[in-house]
Amino acid sequence: MDYLIALVGAFLAGSINTLSGNGSAITLTILMELLGLPPDVANGTNRVGVLGNSLAGSAGFYRGGRFTLAPERRREMWEIVAYTTLGALLGIYLSLVISNEAYRAIFRYLLVLMLLVILIKPKRWLVTHEGGPPLSRWISIPVFFALGIYGGFIQMGMGVFFIAVMVLLANYEIIQANVVKAPLIVLYTFFAVVIYAWRGLIDWQIGSLMAVGQIVGGYLTARFAARHPRAGVYAYRLLIVVVIAAILKAFWPV
Repeated sequence: MDYLIALVGAFLAGSINTLSGNGSAITLTILMELLGLPPDVANGTNRVGVLGNSLAGSAGFYRGGRFTLAPERRREMWEIVAYTTLGALLGIYLSLVISNEAYRAIFRYLLVLMLLVILIKPKRWLVTHEGGPPLSRWISIPVFFALGIYGGFIQMGMGVFFIAVMVLLANYEIIQANVVKAPLIVLYTFFAVVIYAWRGLIDWQIGSLMAVGQIVGGYLTARFAARHPRAGVYAYRLLIVVVIAAILKAFWPV
């Protein structure tokens, strides 16, 4: 029964990660609280499913024709991927040498701030086209490098913060922001899986099972998001629900 719950939870996490982010709040809870894995092993095992989920999401968006960007946007997209990945490599290193308890405490309050940002400017989240010039490198390099450090360190909530920056700062439409997020997480999570495996911090049996659920959930959701005209509205609403749920879990753990 525990493994069935893990599979269903992984499917839901894959869908949430593809449309908004913070699906790792579900998978890490399952790995630590339900299956009893130590936090460091849970963190490493979770990356297997995240990698599969992001690969499936990238494939779904590609088949849905969402990787067709203007040349300047395409160049900016790969620059964002590069900056964030470099930061993530530093974050992965920190996750292996520093306790993440302080980061978990800070994360609770960052989620509250994120919810306020999401609710204050709802119309900005629902634009149907990208506008404005590409982001200045003076802004994009430090911002996305810092996001990468966070994602490499703990992963949980990375999608929420990344989408917020892409929509509110870089002027991306919310689904297109998810399109950029998918290959980015594939790239740095690949390095994370290699490093955690080298350190012996992955339970491959559980990780593979949950990866199957996340792959299916991610692919089906990406295909839906790429083709449905109201996908951005659903993504925004789901983002609010996910952040509220994460806040409740962070402040009132059961």
